[in-house]
Amino acid sequence: MPTYILGIESSCDDTSAAVIRDNVILSNIIANQQVHSSYGGVVPELASRAHQQNIIPVIHEAIKQAGISKSDLNAVAFTRGPGLLGSLLVGTSFAKAFAFAMEIPLIEIDHMQAHILAHFIQNEDGTKQLPEFPFLCLTVSGGHTQIVRVNNYFDMQIIGRTIDDAAGEAFDKAAKIMGLPYPGGPLVDKFGKDGDPHAFKFAKPQIADLDYSFSGLKTSFLYFLRDSLKKDADFIEKNKADLCASIQYAIVSSLTHKLMMAVKQTGINQVAIAGGVSANSALRNAMLHLQETDNITAFIPEFRFSTDNAAMIAIAGYFRFLSGEFGNLSLSPYSRSGN
Repeated sequence: MPTYILGIESSCDDTSAAVIRDNVILSNIIANQQVHSSYGGVVPELASRAHQQNIIPVIHEAIKQAGISKSDLNAVAFTRGPGLLGSLLVGTSFAKAFAFAMEIPLIEIDHMQAHILAHFIQNEDGTKQLPEFPFLCLTVSGGHTQIVRVNNYFDMQIIGRTIDDAAGEAFDKAAKIMGLPYPGGPLVDKFGKDGDPHAFKFAKPQIADLDYSFSGLKTSFLYFLRDSLKKDADFIEKNKADLCASIQYAIVSSLTHKLMMAVKQTGINQVAIAGGVSANSALRNAMLHLQETDNITAFIPEFRFSTDNAAMIAIAGYFRFLSGEFGNLSLSPYSRSGN
């Protein structure tokens, strides 16, 4: 008998629901929130209110598109954290109520672990190559930058992390400095495709071991533009593509440099990327280049599984279901991992 899991994701500003049959995704519905663009970032109170409006129709559509009924579901998995508490409360409360009403198990999922486990979503024909344990995963998003040694589905060891800004935050801050609208990271990627990544050089942090730092890079970029604008008020507009390509190159080369250090230190040559920044074209191309030149096997997620989505919650829930790890109605969300 197949196992059907409903996944619910509400950690930030996207409301998402997915249905998985064993390890194959049947539906993955995402409702985006456009309200935040005029504020230059996610407004937590507005996000939680939008989740309340979106969660029922999104879940209804996910079950409908999966071609099943609610009674077919074996469990409901939800993001417990990390994320915005108000947003997480909406998903957590609905998951609890749904599991209680349907008399099915409730499964709590860590958002960052789910990003990694998205690599185990299989194609309908079962032909997709999946990572083998152990492997390394660079998880990169607006709030996190980590190198993780993945020993099995839920035994994950962080061996490197940012000591200040996350890489995704650095992308967005660089975009904001240039006057680009929120979210700026995808726009840096878009404009950077037409630019020269070596046109401008910015200070790279010298951090020991496998940890990252992006605050110094952001400051270097800010001061460079400040000085350049004094000489030419139209400097950003005239050099937008080169600026985007150059700051993107600085961030991506920092990410891959430490990742390859981790490969050499651990001797593990299976390497994955995950998280919202894994949708960045320069990072994806850099991983393919490393696969060709540095004897690694690279695992790059599909675009639809890169940013926040419920499919990754559903696949993580599937593996928790198989191991019999269920939660209870007393669970409360957490804003940071380790809480």
